[in-house]
Amino acid sequence: MLRLAAACVLSLALPLVAGAHQLSPGFFGMTETAPDRYDARWKVSVSGGLADVLSPELPEGCAVASPPRVHMVDGVTALNEFRLQQATVLCAGPLAGGTFRVAGLESTNTDVLLSIVYADGTSFSHRLLPSNPSVVIPESAGVLDVIGTYTVLGVEHILVGIDHLLFVLALLLLVSGWRRLVWTITAFTLAHSVTLGAATLGWVHVSGAAVEATIALSILFLATELARREASLAATTLLHPAPAAPGLALRQPWIVAFAFGLLHGFGFAGALAEIGLPEQAIPLALLFFNVGVELGQLLFIAAVLALVWLLRRLRPVWPAWTRRAVAYGIGSMAAFWMLERILSAV
Repeated sequence: MLRLAAACVLSLALPLVAGAHQLSPGFFGMTETAPDRYDARWKVSVSGGLADVLSPELPEGCAVASPPRVHMVDGVTALNEFRLQQATVLCAGPLAGGTFRVAGLESTNTDVLLSIVYADGTSFSHRLLPSNPSVVIPESAGVLDVIGTYTVLGVEHILVGIDHLLFVLALLLLVSGWRRLVWTITAFTLAHSVTLGAATLGWVHVSGAAVEATIALSILFLATELARREASLAATTLLHPAPAAPGLALRQPWIVAFAFGLLHGFGFAGALAEIGLPEQAIPLALLFFNVGVELGQLLFIAAVLALVWLLRRLRPVWPAWTRRAVAYGIGSMAAFWMLERILSAV
């Protein structure tokens, strides 16, 4: 039944193959350097066409003091490029009570993260959505703003990261038994938490393009293990009553999950770098982005298990070849991503 559920998940994921792991929100940051004086940064995707559509509108009484400095920044992969504009903003008074808006956001399917850091160390973070492209800046801001914003961003990232979800799905298909499954998912979680933190804090630097291609390779590896197991079981006959010896992913899946989890953590870190972090609350934002990733991962696992429960009640009869089709479906997606990411980096 788990394979039937996986087939349903794959059918839903097929329209999203080309857009896997694309999370390109805009970022507008303001850091107070003197009373009512701010260093402002506006980062927006060029490759996705958002740079031509989105335009930030400052609160009334605030204005750019000099022409912005423009830079081009590479994204996680060569498929994405950002335009970064930096300028000094002067305001006639406090920001509290003023409205910040991003014009054109309502016509897109992305979001913009607003981050304001005040001279006293307090900060305000808020996600602007197409359905709500403006926000009134509050009188006071606290850690709850950062916690809520980055938890939601973490959940959003894992749920739109189809490649990460396919890796988790492949693990669910490979691992039998609740205890082994819990150990395997725990190993994956610990591993990507370590590299997410290390890369975000600047302790480790890796090539984003290489990481993305290797993430696709990790999914292809698990799909190959799945296909080998299904082929071995199908070939079992009276002359060969025992299936072939299982590979490492079947014998000790937690080792494979931990090793590849380190790579996936670098992928999460690259996405978090594109989103941006509040300078005065980096550890807090990092922690709750990771919490959001774990919540999203658990939601996905719960959804798959709920689908399994439903299919068991319906008891559909599917041909035997569908067991192998799931492995080949996952492998085909992973191979496409790997080639696409390698070619885009050349």
